[in-house]
Amino acid sequence: MAPEAMRLPKPSRWFALPAWVDRLIHLGIVSEDPDVVRRQRLTNVGVYAAMADQISHLVSNSLHDFQGLLIIHAYNALMVVLELFIHRLHRRGPNAGAVAITVLIILGNTFVVTMFGSDAGLQIYHTLAGAAILVIGVQNWRLWLPLAGLALFCLILTLTFVPPRGFIAPGDAAIRLVLSQQAMVAALLINCGLILYALLALHRAQSQLQVALGRSDNLLLTLLPGPIADRLKAAPAQPIADRLDDVTILFADLVGFTSAAHALPPEEVVAYLDDLVRSFDRLCADHGVEKIKTIGDSYMAASGVGAQGADGAVRMGRFALAMRAAQDGHPTLGTHKLALRIGLHCGEATAGVIGDTRMGYDLWGDAVNTASRLESTGKPGCIHVSEAFRTAAADAFRFEPRGMIEMKGIGSVETFFLSPRDETQPGGASIAAARSMQ
Repeated sequence: MAPEAMRLPKPSRWFALPAWVDRLIHLGIVSEDPDVVRRQRLTNVGVYAAMADQISHLVSNSLHDFQGLLIIHAYNALMVVLELFIHRLHRRGPNAGAVAITVLIILGNTFVVTMFGSDAGLQIYHTLAGAAILVIGVQNWRLWLPLAGLALFCLILTLTFVPPRGFIAPGDAAIRLVLSQQAMVAALLINCGLILYALLALHRAQSQLQVALGRSDNLLLTLLPGPIADRLKAAPAQPIADRLDDVTILFADLVGFTSAAHALPPEEVVAYLDDLVRSFDRLCADHGVEKIKTIGDSYMAASGVGAQGADGAVRMGRFALAMRAAQDGHPTLGTHKLALRIGLHCGEATAGVIGDTRMGYDLWGDAVNTASRLESTGKPGCIHVSEAFRTAAADAFRFEPRGMIEMKGIGSVETFFLSPRDETQPGGASIAAARSMQ
């Protein structure tokens, strides 16, 4: 897989709250459920907006008539005190705080509308009960629907039965005008603020989802070839099973690895293999070859998977030469200089994705078996290929006949050792030099 495919999308950060504001909004929240956290944070935002509104009314009313409006001052102060404890209810349940603040505002506003009368226009605050859908969650309709009904009932009740001038300062038209103007501005600001924060939270969630999806896609691409991963994402329930008429298979094995690794610390063995396999993976991407799997110190790759390519054998041959060159330049394992034994074959195979846990893409068939036998009957430092591969690669490489060899389960076949046409090229160690590594 190309390195570019492993780059994760970065979350959009076009707006970020200051850290102290974020901590304040997160106050009292202990849930790890992202949906609950978002709704409880929005609840806290609503609480702070309500507190700011009540404090502004407390200051404004006190400046207008401190003595005559004492009961209203007490109401606003009590509401602020009660709202200070709303965040503690988040521990009691995902919607405890949201329900409490909604009921508190509905009943409190009904009281203050009754005191000042319908002329003060404070009924507009009942319309804020619609925010209960945001803070409780549309899926919890059994909670927010009764609250919306309560707000509607209180609104109709105050519009129908509350006297225009109420029961406090009935002759003070100025206070009612100020309250009406203040309420309309506050309701607009609170609505805009809640909607803005809800949209910011949604944007943040979508951004995080985009990053998570990118990680998921990249993980899938480490398990499956790109075209196969695309098919699996497009139709997850559709089995992946293909007949490949022209596929080139490679098997490579580190000769002497088991004995060389026997007395070494596991950290050294794993580090050696990890570095080597990573270099092979990069070469796969460079040569347009699909890595299929590693089994122990063996490496399997294929070309002609997904999108068929007429040059699959040539690409695989160049990849094999690059693998051999990479191993030749690799440091020793302990005191042992290891060599690769590589087998290549072209033919038909069946491919598919199998399993539910640790699922993998694999290939089966005569082409796979033959490539495996070519590897096991090859020689260290050599690339052992079949007649079918030599025919498919045409004149892209040099081929030294090995003669007829007997392969278990296959029979007697003619094979060749592959080398580049120009022995001076990288990876073009001669067959004789490769054999000298045995």
